[in-house]
Amino acid sequence: MSSLFITFEGIDGAGKSSHIEPLADWLRARGREVLVTREPGGTPLAESLRELLLRQPMDALTESLLVFAARRDHLQTCIEPALARGASVLCDRFTDATFAYQGGGRGFDHAVLAQLETWVQQGRQPDLTLWFDLPAATAAARRAAARAPDRFEQQDAGFFERVRAGYADRAAQAPQRFVRVDSSQPREQVAAELQRALAEHFGW
Repeated sequence: MSSLFITFEGIDGAGKSSHIEPLADWLRARGREVLVTREPGGTPLAESLRELLLRQPMDALTESLLVFAARRDHLQTCIEPALARGASVLCDRFTDATFAYQGGGRGFDHAVLAQLETWVQQGRQPDLTLWFDLPAATAAARRAAARAPDRFEQQDAGFFERVRAGYADRAAQAPQRFVRVDSSQPREQVAAELQRALAEHFGW
């Protein structure tokens, strides 16, 4: 079986993280080796950078540089080796999140982000991106009921509306790899939609 690189995207509270392990189990039941990972994070170095990003104040350029530094290590030491041995990688966020959060939410220069993307990824893109789309107000209510907010989750509704619009822009630029998932649906319906999306996208 060929390897697959599938990313899960969406604003905080959209529900993507709760679906990644069940979808990994569904793929394993089909005979695939699956690695589940996340960004920022996935390696000891990247997890350390994640803590800085979530806890320490910084400007949008510093955020972007740290995110791409973490991504470089993640790609080199985790993602690329797994794909090379034929495993499928399910990653909770990837570069679309950087364009959505730093580019859309923070209003940072997309040209700089695109240059960093080129340098760091050297052409690596997901085979499929599952975009969990949800209104910002609904996502905020979910977050409030679930956990104490980090530095990003403390942002106002306007920030998350810009992030959501950033995801929409990325999806419009790469419609061949994006699948929009209405994550306001009941959990069982979302899970079924994810399985259907994989089957249709990869021709199973």
